[in-house]
Amino acid sequence: MYSDPIADLLTRLRNALMAGHSSVSAPSSKLKLAIAQILKEEGYIDDYAVVTDEGAPQSVLRLTLKYVGARREKQPVISGVERVSSPGRRVYARKKDIPWVLSGMGIAILSTPKGVMTGSRARQLGVGGEILCKVW
Repeated sequence: MYSDPIADLLTRLRNALMAGHSSVSAPSSKLKLAIAQILKEEGYIDDYAVVTDEGAPQSVLRLTLKYVGARREKQPVISGVERVSSPGRRVYARKKDIPWVLSGMGIAILSTPKGVMTGSRARQLGVGGEILCKVW
């Protein structure tokens, strides 16, 4: 039992990248699936899949991680992940207050009334929302 499932996903992702794993698994949910879809669209991960086992109570989200460089010098594409909003401290931003991550080199993932999207997409649509995390 954990109180913040998004922070748990991001921590699993960060730990797997530091250990050099090829994939990471976490319990699946609609919000985690939306975050995985954004990470794939932006090129931070190779792929994601929802795996369901017969006896398991919940399906599992499996993320295939992406690295650059040769075998010995491979570096993860994701160099940092930060959880911004948490269950105890929600952080909201209007469309003009959506943060730029590393001057546009990273992305902010927001939960808006029009769905989960990146900060740049939210600026284009003119909506604000809850800042879930930053990825760079």
